[in-house]
Amino acid sequence: MRSIRIGAGLGFYGDAWTPIAATLARGEVQYVGSDHLSELTLAILQKDRMKDPDAGYTRDLVPMMTALWPAARQQGVKFLLNAGGLNPQGAAAALSAEFARRGWQARIAVVTGDGILDRFDELRAAGDTLAHLDTGADINSVGGRMLFANAYLGAQPLVEALRQGADIVLTGRVADAALFMAPLIHEFGWAWDDWQRLAQALTVGHLLECSGQGSGGNFNAYGAHGWESIPDYPHLGYPIAEVRADGTAVISKAPGTGGRIDFDTVRQQLLYEVHNPHRYFSPDVVLDMGALTLTDMGDDRVEVKGACGLPRTDTLKVVGGYADGWAGTATIGYCWPQAYRKAQATERIVRQLLAERKLDYEEIHSEFIGLDSLLGPLADTSRAEELNEVYLRMVVRTPDKRLAEAFPRQIPWLGLSGPPTASGFSGIEPARALLGLWPTLARRELIESQVRVTVTNT
Repeated sequence: MRSIRIGAGLGFYGDAWTPIAATLARGEVQYVGSDHLSELTLAILQKDRMKDPDAGYTRDLVPMMTALWPAARQQGVKFLLNAGGLNPQGAAAALSAEFARRGWQARIAVVTGDGILDRFDELRAAGDTLAHLDTGADINSVGGRMLFANAYLGAQPLVEALRQGADIVLTGRVADAALFMAPLIHEFGWAWDDWQRLAQALTVGHLLECSGQGSGGNFNAYGAHGWESIPDYPHLGYPIAEVRADGTAVISKAPGTGGRIDFDTVRQQLLYEVHNPHRYFSPDVVLDMGALTLTDMGDDRVEVKGACGLPRTDTLKVVGGYADGWAGTATIGYCWPQAYRKAQATERIVRQLLAERKLDYEEIHSEFIGLDSLLGPLADTSRAEELNEVYLRMVVRTPDKRLAEAFPRQIPWLGLSGPPTASGFSGIEPARALLGLWPTLARRELIESQVRVTVTNT
């Protein structure tokens, strides 16, 4: 039975692409899907675009493809990447220019239409409220502060790009798994209402979308077969899916790479970021994982089958970002003895002075690095007195940039005039612009009617 092999690319903006080279060299793949975006990434890219209107795509795109394309071209491997971010056309232009400079040829497809900020009035007039998905807040509460808004597109425009012969498909905000679903739908000719096969494709995409996390990276297990037993972290290989026409998949990795593919590593990735395993929503299908079976075949191979699919929803998720004030940050550290007690005293001093000086901040957040900065209220504080060093980090939020800039100046004098053995003061940090996220829903037909696919030759 014919099968298609798809390799995992990046799992986030800034991830390593060296493992993809190993996949190209020894993984016998026909496609690589590379996920560069998170909702946080869009906020980062918006800050880039505010400085340079030609920016807004992930800067790792051009160096990554420059490094990988010679091997990919030689083997006929196609790439699907959401590295276009907020500016997929700009990403394509930058990549095309670099390829042209090197004399390389490729058919590059660009998918646009996910950006809907300039369509808010149109969408609301058509009946979409664009209310906050979690709180129900009215979109008017952020007024004219919205800076970007992008819908999660599905696999359909990516399939169309492949149908038109694209070697590289560049998108903005699409569902992560769509990057891996599209090659399977394209190659096998699956119908858009074949919910069972689409559900299986979504499962495959979900298992590949996080790079090394699918092959033993970030493996949150302990004991004899826990994270310490994962072999060769420095050369960890990214997962590969070999998928048959019925949707059955075998997850593996390139021979000779580090990491591990087994029941436990695959199961952990399967449940990653899943709120309800019986209703895992995507633009193309709703996945019920309840009947999935994972069969550990040994030798870094796990078979995955049995996904159940339900019809897709009539709406698409939208993530928007809006200007949400400014942050001022300061950090100061203390050493043993009584490091935590000194840091607590400094926090009290700072809060007292802010009140006396009538510096009115919307929010003041404190964390004690070395004690509770990661675990927060779940941290065990019973042995706080034994800590060798504790850093106090305080962050304030305010709509006034000047107040944000003023906050770190409340700290330096405490180096000589506060609790003893202070060290590690972070300096006067610049104020940071904050972006709030606005999740919402919009009707599918209103979004997809404006999606476009353009294919050009370099």
